[in-house]
Amino acid sequence: MTDTVSGNLGASGAGDRRASPSDDHVLWLRRFHPAPDAAVRLLLCPHSGGSAGYFRALSGVLSPVVEAVAVQYPGRQDRRAEPLIDDLRELAARVVDVLADEPGPVALFGHSMGALLAFELARRLEHGGREVAGLFVSGARAPSLLGNEGLHLVDDAELLRVVRSLNGTEAELLDDEEIVQAALPLVRNDTRAVETYGYQGTTVPDLRCPIVALVGTEDPRVAVAEAEKWRDHTSGPFTLHTFPGGHFYLNSYTTALGRLMTVLLTGVTDD
Repeated sequence: MTDTVSGNLGASGAGDRRASPSDDHVLWLRRFHPAPDAAVRLLLCPHSGGSAGYFRALSGVLSPVVEAVAVQYPGRQDRRAEPLIDDLRELAARVVDVLADEPGPVALFGHSMGALLAFELARRLEHGGREVAGLFVSGARAPSLLGNEGLHLVDDAELLRVVRSLNGTEAELLDDEEIVQAALPLVRNDTRAVETYGYQGTTVPDLRCPIVALVGTEDPRVAVAEAEKWRDHTSGPFTLHTFPGGHFYLNSYTTALGRLMTVLLTGVTDD
């Protein structure tokens, strides 16, 4: 792993505890390792086709210093009966409403599609007067570089080929026709959400909070230079960290990633 910066993003106080959660709050936000006395809360936004459960291992690495709160999108696992949302702005608006039950500053992490959602959440939170302790964007091009490749319009075989090329799912799972048929509608929906997002820039940076970009050096979808362009989206500090590996580098570097984010958010190390 190559570090390009060091420093502390700043921690929020542990005394500001969340209120009793609403039913909607419990539906959207999952805590695999509750840590009510954690120094800071980190909201985790899954990738295209992903679910909150993907972050269970990362949550364990972060706890108890950082409390991980994973977003569960509609249409996944226990929410599979609910309609999918293929508009990132609508999805962000729904999550922001739920975050009203999470008082105090919050940090955000998103991988791939989740990075773009986390970015949109950060914009809405800051514009609403809420402090964002930091934004971690993983495996994603900067919004200013986004384009519509029409991937959400290709046939199932081509979409499956792209999913396979990213090595995010165990190969044997993609040989199971039942699993493939359940997963492809989610991937197509989420790809549509990204490709139709239509980022519109402004004359000033979108955010004030620190942004940390994270990318695999062999990522076939995101070049290191494209991750570097996240620098243009904040007036605050920017840092870039690279990891050996492809689009799902974090599958192999979960512990290293969790420790890195803990240090940047709180200054706490396990040495």
